[in-house]
Amino acid sequence: MTAVRIGIIIGSTRPGRVGDQVAKWVLEHAATRSDAEFELVDLADFALPHLDEAVPPSMGQYAQAHTKAWAEKVDSFDGYIFVTPEYNHSTSGALKNALDFVYGEWNDKAAGLVSYGAAGGTRAAEHLRLILGELQVADVRQQVSFSLMTDFEQYVNFTPAAYHQGMLATQLDQLVPWAAALKGVRESRAELARAA
Repeated sequence: MTAVRIGIIIGSTRPGRVGDQVAKWVLEHAATRSDAEFELVDLADFALPHLDEAVPPSMGQYAQAHTKAWAEKVDSFDGYIFVTPEYNHSTSGALKNALDFVYGEWNDKAAGLVSYGAAGGTRAAEHLRLILGELQVADVRQQVSFSLMTDFEQYVNFTPAAYHQGMLATQLDQLVPWAAALKGVRESRAELARAA
């Protein structure tokens, strides 16, 4: 079995965002592990418009080049860490749109949630859990939450408290085995389909 691959998705495309600082912190600490490979994925690099596919994503019949590129990137991972801001008690529109663009590429994968906002982004993470359930993504229990008041200087410079490292380590201890197990599920299903 090849190495488990985890995508760290920056869930904001907003000018002046702080999510990229948070995601780079996640990558810095995750990269010290030897049980998985980690990669930053910036939604801004994909420039996805508001969902513009005529056929529902669950059909897997993508017509647009940007959808195909996004589907290929999503499909390349066994699990994800979603780094999400909290906007109006939910996740960002950009992340929700990116999640909605494809379907099968998310299925039978695992995810961890890292959130930030005035209330630590916890409400955004709870909304994400509902969305991920519909996409057949198994989210792990441990969440990492950052407060704009205490983990950022002047709300913009990321200065996380040291205890967050332990929370992230616990999340990764949960996420990597789930991602590996679900990778096995997908591989078994593919073998059965080929044999049919």
